[in-house]
Amino acid sequence: MPVIAPPRHTAPVRSVRTNLLGGPPADKASTLSTPQAASSSTRAPPSMAPLKTYIVEDSPVIRENLIATLEEMVSLQVVGTADDEATACYWLNRGDNECDLVIIDIFLKAGSGLGVLQSARALAPRCKLIVLSNYATPDMRRKCIELGADQVFDKSNEIDALIAYCMRLANGGSGSDNGSNTFASLA
Repeated sequence: MPVIAPPRHTAPVRSVRTNLLGGPPADKASTLSTPQAASSSTRAPPSMAPLKTYIVEDSPVIRENLIATLEEMVSLQVVGTADDEATACYWLNRGDNECDLVIIDIFLKAGSGLGVLQSARALAPRCKLIVLSNYATPDMRRKCIELGADQVFDKSNEIDALIAYCMRLANGGSGSDNGSNTFASLA
């Protein structure tokens, strides 16, 4: 009797470039189009310990889409979230909370991501601090770097760079890729 292989399920490939509001990618030219490309270039090795990540974002839709995207594409575990400055600073100040990465939006429900950034650098000096904002102007990038951000990404067009940065961190690297999103690149 012949052996019949089970049907091969092929799930749709998710774009590396994701619209955080849940819609299609803004620029389809940068999306992956094959399952092989997705698995070889967007997945962290499963043997790496997940990158413990804390997310400060006031929009529930953006927060949930960001979490889903990052957890799917990076060896990453979200250990907590906040939608305002006070909650974020309280969580970061607790000695029993550990994280490797903090992703911070500038405009929050109450307070500011700049206050979180300033507190986070003092409270969690070993964490990588990323700003992810729709307001990533050159002046705002400079201010964020001055306050301790390691990188600043624009929500509207730098999601690929954010994912690549997180993947480098999860793989044991420093995250740096020639500093394309740092203060040095703005000078």
